[in-house]
Amino acid sequence: MIPIELLEDYLIDQDDGIKKLLTWFLNLVMQLEAIQQADAEPYQRIDSRKAHRNGYKERSLKTRVGELRLKKPQFREISFETKVFDRYSRVEKALINAVVESYLQGVSTRRIQDIVSRLGVENLSASSVSRISQELDEKVEEFLKRPIDHPIPYLYVDASYFKVRDNSRYVSKAFMIVMGVRDDGYREILGARIADGEDELFWSGLFQDLADRGLSGVKLVISDGHKGIQKAVEKSFLGASWQMCHVHLMRAVLRNVAKKYQEEIAEKIKIALEDETKMQQLIQELEDRGYSKSADTAERFRFSLWNYRAFPREHWRRIRTTNGLERINKELKRRSRVVGAFPSDKSFMRLGVSILIDINEEWMTTRKYLSMDME
Repeated sequence: MIPIELLEDYLIDQDDGIKKLLTWFLNLVMQLEAIQQADAEPYQRIDSRKAHRNGYKERSLKTRVGELRLKKPQFREISFETKVFDRYSRVEKALINAVVESYLQGVSTRRIQDIVSRLGVENLSASSVSRISQELDEKVEEFLKRPIDHPIPYLYVDASYFKVRDNSRYVSKAFMIVMGVRDDGYREILGARIADGEDELFWSGLFQDLADRGLSGVKLVISDGHKGIQKAVEKSFLGASWQMCHVHLMRAVLRNVAKKYQEEIAEKIKIALEDETKMQQLIQELEDRGYSKSADTAERFRFSLWNYRAFPREHWRRIRTTNGLERINKELKRRSRVVGAFPSDKSFMRLGVSILIDINEEWMTTRKYLSMDME
């Protein structure tokens, strides 16, 4: 039974109350795990006991509601094992692996050396790094090769860029991500790949991989206006429509507008996105004001701005932008900031895909992204 004081905290301050409830629950889970592994209740004197308690070790866990401080049970005779930190440990391992791999390759900066020291892993051997790498590589491969069992009516594609070492130099590489909304309304990260760029060839290869794993039922593909994506979508998803992300359209148009007028034009773009007539009027206005490049951009994407309206109105807000992927890209940037530049493609994939696995697991255990009942 939940302690009454935790329920009172929840009613008074829901944010802090949720953290306390989650902390209580996860500590309780570990207590039950400890009872199972020791084969005895705390202080219970029985011959079948396998291990004796040896206090607790405080450990932090980052969650959607903030960082939790948990009490992990300790045993004298054996190591205590828990599922609570599995997701946390996977990303943590990938992060440490990337940092230490740079360190061992002799390409680390003073900042990396300082991080290694603070992590307490200066003496981590090359064989240990290799073992961790192999374990993470297996998890990455398993995730990226799993079958796609559900039809995917809505497909979102986007890429962000990261510094990766290529032979003796560091270059910017594209991390391409494909997310879908399944026919049951749940979101799922379907695939990811690191590539030298976003040319049609790279995207087509990723889409073919998804098809080989069972991707079907695609009706709408949402992305930015990159020509490589557009061409790959046209050839890979016959019969599907392509939707230009409204947020990316606004950014592209404003790129060639004087800064002092950007706020004004941004408001006009929002209004113009309501229908084609208003967009035509805005294109003419941009041309008349000398922003011919912006006018050309709006004209180029004009026939791909309203394809989302062929689908249920309740879906419109979430299928006219790639905002869901934008949030993932921000999280990838935030979590990888400590590394800075990755020593190899594989090193980046270990961390990047580990983060995607965590996000995907969270999506599959929370409520549906869209209600598909009205289709």
